Amino acid sequence: MTEKSSEEQLLEFLYACPVGLIECDLAGDIGLMNPHAMQHLLPLAGPRDASNLFAAFEQHAPELRSLAATYTPATGKICDGHRIFVDLGRGRRTQAPTVLACTIVKLGPDRLMVTLSDISHQVVQEERLRQADTWFATLLDGVNAYASLALTSDGQIASAGACFTHQTGHDNAAVVGRHLADILANDGTGGDLQLNEQLEIAGRDGWHLQEGWQNRADGERYWCQRLVVARSDGDGLEPTGYSVVLREVPRREAAAEDMRRLLTCDHLTGASNRRHFANVMEREHAHWRELRQSLSLIVLDLDHFKAVNDTYGHPAGDALLCKVVTACAGLLPPRGIFARLGGEEFGALLPRHDQDQALALAEQMREAIAALHINTQHGALTATASLGIATLDEAGGSIDTLIKLADERLYAAKNAGRNQVYRPQACAA
Repeated sequence: MTEKSSEEQLLEFLYACPVGLIECDLAGDIGLMNPHAMQHLLPLAGPRDASNLFAAFEQHAPELRSLAATYTPATGKICDGHRIFVDLGRGRRTQAPTVLACTIVKLGPDRLMVTLSDISHQVVQEERLRQADTWFATLLDGVNAYASLALTSDGQIASAGACFTHQTGHDNAAVVGRHLADILANDGTGGDLQLNEQLEIAGRDGWHLQEGWQNRADGERYWCQRLVVARSDGDGLEPTGYSVVLREVPRREAAAEDMRRLLTCDHLTGASNRRHFANVMEREHAHWRELRQSLSLIVLDLDHFKAVNDTYGHPAGDALLCKVVTACAGLLPPRGIFARLGGEEFGALLPRHDQDQALALAEQMREAIAALHINTQHGALTATASLGIATLDEAGGSIDTLIKLADERLYAAKNAGRNQVYRPQACAA
């Protein structure tokens, strides 16, 4: 029996290794890839260049390119277990999302080693642990500094304890007869439910609990758990009133704000990343099922962006992407979210926006992008974009169909000549 050569041993290792291994240069051009990596990479690449790591991940993790480009040490770990959420809408209701962990190590001036592994099951377990932790924290947190109120069936304050004055600064006797929503007004930018929405859910399900910012009488904000419980004093199914408990609690993620930003924002542009976008979409979908308020999606793709990179270079292309985010995010309503979905494609999720409102906002975004102007060493750089919109009502309540419909309309706008918002026939009529 002859001894195996080092090359044969390396090949055996690469084939048997349960983790995807990729060797590439700083531009992403792949020199070596084992079958496990191929299994992950090829389906994601689609029509894009599967022989280039960054091109293959352009639609799912565009930040990898900038992470590698901005890493200045000669050698070292560029990222460790960076999570790539592959699924945005497809199959989310029936199966766990596919999540890959990516580690990139710089081995030399022009050499990267990349590992890919499927951590979908781990992510599901983490989500369950977070839910359990939230419930335990709710049960075990101190019971100091809580205020209780009784509301009538239409949300007016029937009674409030002295602790309400201590917590909020409002006189508990003076607020009787007023609507609690008027007393505890907030800006709603965190995506929290409004009080009347909580009452509606509590009336249907018996109770509802949420955390969010709340305002005191002097305008100071504090982080508050708000529990609403429906009361029924008779035999009827409709609630005759509500009990509300307000608890000032520490904002658990406040100390980890930087980590939150890293996990939710696109590395290059600062827009929300795909993972955060998918989470918000899931949350707003739940609100839509509960309250049936409008929910719209805008999908936006820059026209001829490859030519921008080819003509002006990637730094100019990156600068354009950042300006697009600044221009479009500034147009969002309070609960809207703007995310980089991949490469030059962006999405805007618009709770409580119907089709007409979404079309108007999409047109403003198109105009804002067309007005951008960047001076480069190769001349002035301008851009246009094509946009498609869809509403969850049109999609029959299916997130998968919502995304598919918006994508189809985006490409219809492309095919119609670009630099335009696709308008559904029914709306145009």
